[in-house]
Amino acid sequence: MNLRRPYLRQVLERRGYTFTFSTLASSVGSKRGGVSMVQGASRGIGLEFVRQLLEKNDKGYIVATCRNPSGATGLLKLKNEFPERLDIHPLDLTVESTMEDSANSIRDKYGSLNLLINASGVLSIPNVLHPETTLSKVERSSLLLAYDINAVGPILVIKHMWPLLKAGGGSGTDKDFAIVANLSARVGSIGDNALGGWHSYRASKTALNQLTKSVSVEFARKKDPIICILLHPGTVDTDLSQPFQRNVPKDKLFTKEFSVQKLLSIMNNTKRSDNGKFFAWDGQEIPW
Repeated sequence: MNLRRPYLRQVLERRGYTFTFSTLASSVGSKRGGVSMVQGASRGIGLEFVRQLLEKNDKGYIVATCRNPSGATGLLKLKNEFPERLDIHPLDLTVESTMEDSANSIRDKYGSLNLLINASGVLSIPNVLHPETTLSKVERSSLLLAYDINAVGPILVIKHMWPLLKAGGGSGTDKDFAIVANLSARVGSIGDNALGGWHSYRASKTALNQLTKSVSVEFARKKDPIICILLHPGTVDTDLSQPFQRNVPKDKLFTKEFSVQKLLSIMNNTKRSDNGKFFAWDGQEIPW
């Protein structure tokens, strides 16, 4: 039903129906492939998610968030190519008020969300954070920074987007539920840890896994039409992995295009029974 047609809207209003802008926008969004949000979209895997979501489907709307939109040249280029389907919002994982602002903006324009991808993460920062090869190099500041960005931030984003995901469910898609996909890493698996090291990064991703699992259980218990999954993208040729690629075999270093294609395929084939599971890029389930 196209409620934007003036005549039809006037008839319904005379019968007692009322409509707000967000109601209309949500209806339009759901009919055209739904609304997806990519958090951490300024570069790397996050930017590639935005690109493929826009280019591989001529329907649906994308909300891309990052800390500094004015400096996100890749996103701004995509905005020029898809001005009607892409919105860019500022969101800083260390500032919760920016998450609330983004949620309010999405609610006002679209009314709901069908897909949330938390793509951001931190492994190293020059002169600030380095993967620890031994316990003697572990520092409190590194542990807290990695935990803040890799675990706390994504879960707070889910908290603020929760009502939108609940309202969206699978409307406008071929599913009857919304999806939350958090990018984790195989090194966050306790059962798969045979090498040790990288204490801050491993622990922060393990925390993300546990938090996501707990959220998935809560959503299921409340019968909310949302499922949560965790995804390991493989070792991808991005700024995050650049300093650590020397010993990675060529066939194990993936392009952003390949990895994102694989991850989107997993999301497209996700079932309700996958709620709370942890998958590698090839679809294999990873032990906790």
